[in-house]
Amino acid sequence: MTRKIINQEKRLYLMAALILLVGLAGSIAVYLTASNDPGNALGYMIIDGQAYPIMPQDSKMYRHDLQVYGGKYSVAADEFMRWFSGLWHGRTLAFTMTVITLLISLGIFFVAKTAPPALPRDSNTHIKSDKEEDVF
Repeated sequence: MTRKIINQEKRLYLMAALILLVGLAGSIAVYLTASNDPGNALGYMIIDGQAYPIMPQDSKMYRHDLQVYGGKYSVAADEFMRWFSGLWHGRTLAFTMTVITLLISLGIFFVAKTAPPALPRDSNTHIKSDKEEDVF
């Protein structure tokens, strides 16, 4: 029985380490190959030799129209949706993958550390139900 429990615990630790290794390797690969080039830029502003994209949602007219049609909550929801969708593109995707990998790996590690031992599956043991009576 203890061998089975140890094997189960070792398997969970191995699975957590494998997920951590593969996830971090994927994050590094995404970070090295991705670029943060915005696709919908209206143009670029060059300041001190550095090019900064001009995004449509950064204009005062866009924010004004959004607030007129939807109110302040619409502006806040638009900012949140742009932030959330930005997590899945470019180099920020690598950081998102790293956080998700760490959470999953730590969760499996925690389960392996705190899981109760498995019950023995011995054919000789029998657990009585409430309806069974002792007959002597």
